[in-house]
Amino acid sequence: MTAAELSAMLPAMLPRLWIFALRLAGDRHDAEDLVQCACVRALERAHQLQPETAPLSWMFSIVQSTWLNELRARSVRRRAGMDWDDELLETVADPAASTFEQQALDAQIVRAVQQLPEAQRVVMLLVGVEGFTYREAANVLDVPLGTVMSRLSRARQAIGALFGEQGAPRATRAANAEDQGA
Repeated sequence: MTAAELSAMLPAMLPRLWIFALRLAGDRHDAEDLVQCACVRALERAHQLQPETAPLSWMFSIVQSTWLNELRARSVRRRAGMDWDDELLETVADPAASTFEQQALDAQIVRAVQQLPEAQRVVMLLVGVEGFTYREAANVLDVPLGTVMSRLSRARQAIGALFGEQGAPRATRAANAEDQGA
C-alpha cells in the first residue's frame, strides 16, 4: 500500500483510533498525541501493510505499540528523577446516558477497566469496546489466540469481582452498609 492510499483511508479511521487511544491513555491530550504519532508512523511505513491485513487492525496495532513505547519512556523518565504528571485517569461522561445513576455506573465501569493490568485492559478494549474478534485482537497485539482468550477471561473475572452479584462495586456496597449502620 502507498502512503497516498493510506492517507485517503485515515480520515474514516480517526474517530475509532481516537476513542481507542483515549481509553488507553485516559487523557485527552495524550490520546491526541498518540493518534498523531501513530498516523505519522503508519504513513512512514505504509509500504509494510500487507494486502491480507485490514488497515484498521494495522492502525490499532500501531496505536497500541506507540502507547507501550510512551509508557516505557515515562517509566525511564520517572526513574531518572524527572517529574511527570501521571494523572492518567480521566472520567469521560457518556452523553447518551439518560440518568445520573447510569452515568455513575458507567464511570464505575470505566474506573474498573482502568484498574486492570495493561495487557488485560487492552484486550478488553479491543474485544469488548471496539468489537474486534478474538483473532483480530490477537493479530493487533501479535499474540496467540489463546493469550487473548486468557487475558479477556481474567479481565472479566477481575471486573466481575469488583461488581459482585448486586451490580455495584463492593467498595460502594460496603460504604452503603456502613452508612446504614450494618
